[in-house]
Amino acid sequence: MPRIVDHDARRREIAAALWRVVRTAGVHDTSVRTVAAEAGWSAGALRHYFPTQEALFAFALQLMTEQTGARVRGLLEHEQGDALERGAQLVEQFLPLDETRRGECLVWYAFADRARLDAVLSDVRESGWHGTRYVARIVTADLTGTDRPAGLRAELADRDAEERAGRLHVLIDGWAVQGISYPDVVTAASLSAQVRAELSQTLPRQT
Repeated sequence: MPRIVDHDARRREIAAALWRVVRTAGVHDTSVRTVAAEAGWSAGALRHYFPTQEALFAFALQLMTEQTGARVRGLLEHEQGDALERGAQLVEQFLPLDETRRGECLVWYAFADRARLDAVLSDVRESGWHGTRYVARIVTADLTGTDRPAGLRAELADRDAEERAGRLHVLIDGWAVQGISYPDVVTAASLSAQVRAELSQTLPRQT
């Protein structure tokens, strides 16, 4: 009986190897050869799944955005707690608070500059930007008591809330960069505390 090969699992295995190489060696030293070696494959076998380096990079980055999106969808489908805690948990999916999310942040920002010059990577990067902005809008809408966005790329109807969402998006990116750049100072605990302190400022003031 011929052996059944799970090609999707193989692709994910290769993507995981790419993330490990990027985390340890940086994007400039990441190639089909180095990723194949990390995965324990030959370069020729890897090219069976990804004929070009660009295709490999695009798949790995897209898979990363899908993983983050899956966590976000899970939280939205099983919402618990008050608006502040729900919002904090959503924001934290984009921050380097554990090994998985730290790896995602490192890889994402390692590819950010390269994506400016690569049409395929640029599309993935743009989708990631809109995904983060969408979450920022949901969090802001819940905290301010306004309607959630009508779609992934829809702005909030309330202009003040939309501006607040934009500022939150910038903070998310800033927290992520600080977290991966200065992990000894900007710890997971301090990031979580900063997120909750910032979101609490968006809650309506009690009179």
